[in-house]
Amino acid sequence: MPIRQPIVLLCGHVDHGKSSILEKIREISITKHEAGGITQTLKSYNLPLKQVNKIAGHLIEKLNIKLTIPGILFLDSPGHAAFTNLRKRGGNLADLAILVIDIREGVMPQTIESIEILKSYKTPFIIALNKIDSLSGWHNKDKNLIKSISLQQEQVTNDIETRLYRVVQKLGELNLNADRFDRIENYTKQIAIIPCSAKTSEGLPELLMVLTGLAQKYLEQELKLETTGPAKGIVLEIKEERGLGKILDTVIYDGTIKKGDKLAIATLSDPITTKIKNIFVEERGRLTPKEEITAANGVIISAPDLDNALSGMPFVIIKNNSDEVKNELKKEIGEVLIDTEKDGIIVKADTLGSLEALMNLLKLKKVKIKKASIGSITKKDISDAKSEKELANKIILGFNIDDYETQEAKIITNQVIYKIIEDYESWLLSLKKQQETKELENIIYPVKIQVLRGCVFRQSNPCVVGIRVISGILKNDTPLMKDDGSRCSEVKSMQNEGENLQKAEKNQEAAIAIPHITVGRQIFEDTILYSDIPEEDFIKLKKLKKLLKHDEIEILKEIALIKRKNNPLWGI
Repeated sequence: MPIRQPIVLLCGHVDHGKSSILEKIREISITKHEAGGITQTLKSYNLPLKQVNKIAGHLIEKLNIKLTIPGILFLDSPGHAAFTNLRKRGGNLADLAILVIDIREGVMPQTIESIEILKSYKTPFIIALNKIDSLSGWHNKDKNLIKSISLQQEQVTNDIETRLYRVVQKLGELNLNADRFDRIENYTKQIAIIPCSAKTSEGLPELLMVLTGLAQKYLEQELKLETTGPAKGIVLEIKEERGLGKILDTVIYDGTIKKGDKLAIATLSDPITTKIKNIFVEERGRLTPKEEITAANGVIISAPDLDNALSGMPFVIIKNNSDEVKNELKKEIGEVLIDTEKDGIIVKADTLGSLEALMNLLKLKKVKIKKASIGSITKKDISDAKSEKELANKIILGFNIDDYETQEAKIITNQVIYKIIEDYESWLLSLKKQQETKELENIIYPVKIQVLRGCVFRQSNPCVVGIRVISGILKNDTPLMKDDGSRCSEVKSMQNEGENLQKAEKNQEAAIAIPHITVGRQIFEDTILYSDIPEEDFIKLKKLKKLLKHDEIEILKEIALIKRKNNPLWGI
């Protein structure tokens, strides 16, 4: 059975050099045609075995590896996580991935996002530690990367080691074991890091050597395919092409596709069926027509009735099994869209794969999802979020879609899944703090006050005395007790220089009115009073003590000691 070429995804943080590495390997220009020199769309590029041998053949020979793969199909992804639409039934479309990291910047938010998504799909990957040529003092010393590193000045070698191990340490925090490729003992348990430069080509032969070696040694069984079977693939992008109209930029990962084949493409409802007019491969910027193409390959498809087609959707060639194929596609989409719960948040994304990636990462964090769908936020989404009982569920998370302004529900959108989850967790934290702060408002607060000398303004009915707040916050209606635990009524009102107060804080002085007691009998000048906190409120305050100041916690301890003189188990 023949072996197809492995599908290899280049991913990582924006502007870390993914496209530049591919340009150097394939000897083509990619980014100069893109806005701002940054890849805007997902594209596939073939690297024939001849080119692999031209760059890394001398190293592969030394390893005694006989290559049977016909080449490599590279997928170049934008800096944001649009590559998550690369989903096929049972996992990610990519067989392997190259995670590109700028040696100067190290692990960045989108690097972490890429790692989490690759982990969720169980996609093996290696790391290209790019831009070594940009390090101060670096000079190309030898064609062999490891020898070139060893011949650098000592401070340059130390700089490389320091930066490499910062990456190793960060990956360790993500429960990943990594090291420089020549120090790897077990490629099935460790991630290989290859320092390289897309500008000078240093390290690229070693990168291809490790990549092809892994594909050949560990993926040979997975790469075997039945070439005569109907093609299965993924829509990468839908675009207009002059003279052809709407076309599909796709990747087929299994079988063979032919001109004139009948095609079924998944949608959010019933699959589209259409007949292929023409198929093309892109060669040096031009579309070359083909009669048939075998996986794995990038294929441009020209066909009618593509108005409802969506990027990220799977497709299958139909033979004599139209109903079976349609039901299978519908089931696949439904598995993502239906896998939700009765209560929870709402999730939106631009593609099926993106939606699934966001859902997977949220579920790892035990977040309940009520509704998940593709497309822009709608009024129905807002209504569904608003109707949630729990305040924490009145939110919509959207990946790579337009923002939506409303006061009825919280909305968080971003082009980085990692940032969406980070912002969501920050929002949950602030929401929890708001709820706890609100809860504190309904609890008798810890306070310690002292009756001031010469400030008895009325002895009774009610007594009015001047006090100073030693610590804590005194509010109206706060019940008071003495240091022996005996109750002294409550604060009826407070004033300061003729103005009514709702509360008095530490070191603040005020005149307070206390009914049902008499100065000279129950209290005196210099008397220390505490808030008479109910046991139920004390237990709540212990749980919310992170919201209390240090001196307020100390008062709470004093109050507990007073209460436990009469009841040793009070508040426990």
